[in-house]
Amino acid sequence: MQLLVGSDLAELAAGWIAGRASAFSPFRVALAGGGTPERVYERLAGLDLDWGSWHVWWSDEREVPPDHEDSNERMARRALLDRVPVPEEQIRPLHSVDVGLPDRFDLVLLGVGPDGHCASLFPGDPALEATEPVVRVPEPGLPPRHPRITFTYPVLNGAHATAFLVGGETKQEIAERVLAGDESLPAARVDAPLTVWLTDEAAAPGRARR
Repeated sequence: MQLLVGSDLAELAAGWIAGRASAFSPFRVALAGGGTPERVYERLAGLDLDWGSWHVWWSDEREVPPDHEDSNERMARRALLDRVPVPEEQIRPLHSVDVGLPDRFDLVLLGVGPDGHCASLFPGDPALEATEPVVRVPEPGLPPRHPRITFTYPVLNGAHATAFLVGGETKQEIAERVLAGDESLPAARVDAPLTVWLTDEAAAPGRARR
């Protein structure tokens, strides 16, 4: 597990994601929801990349219409996909557990919640032990309380790389516990061949503070 810390998380993460994208063609990526990823996507949209090679999924989604304010798809389209020329046929929203997936993702993006959840894998939920690649989570552990659809560990850990986008002082304790290996937190069980935490200085564990 790698930790990369920057004063401007959006700039750090957008540059890192761009570097990963340049190494694959096609580039198969799963996006995350949340406020921190949104700022990263806005910065990413300003970069000159080979957008035609991108194939896009989501690592989790709320069971709401795609134009609902809580939709991860809506956020990612407004922040990134409506602003760059990714072909629409290469965008695959997570509307059901039957979504077609690649054999292996080149990159899966994740956030982390205050309870240590990632994607929609919450502490104590049966989805933590699922062997199916995508499952439904009827009762998420935190608001918004919409049922969710989520990738499971076989997909997250089977990717070439998984990256957490984590910002703000409120995430510092969780980041420290995850990076210390506290497997009571779902995020600590993510173990792709390359697992990277991209944080700002406020969220960085104490040993990494500048």
